[in-house]
Amino acid sequence: MKIINIAAALLIGPDGRTLLVRKRGTEAFMQPGGKIEADEPAANALVRELQEELGLEIDPQQAIFLGEFSAPAANEPGFEVRCQLFGVRTDVQVVPAAEIEEIIWVGPEVPPTLELAPLTRDLILPLYREMREEA
Repeated sequence: MKIINIAAALLIGPDGRTLLVRKRGTEAFMQPGGKIEADEPAANALVRELQEELGLEIDPQQAIFLGEFSAPAANEPGFEVRCQLFGVRTDVQVVPAAEIEEIIWVGPEVPPTLELAPLTRDLILPLYREMREEA
């Protein structure tokens, strides 16, 4: 199995909703983030990706490590994504940039018509719901 190592954000806005993004030319929504470069700390990769994709400037210290998750890649058949997931809270307006075509803020109940990446649907959104219940 080929592995893609990524850093992603469970990005929470001031109203408690979380941000999902859709890359250009794809159907599935997922957390913002992207591939970790060789020898790059995951938090630094996250900072770089959030800046490139959403114009969001964060300090790596703002990113709370939530765990490592794996699932089949949404857009690359035969690959698995291994995700270092970080919780990030922001009240800054984000705008889609680089390869991001669309962004959507969702609460615990995601519209059933929304296509989600396996990692987002099966692992990250259940974690998000659990965190909201504890809050």
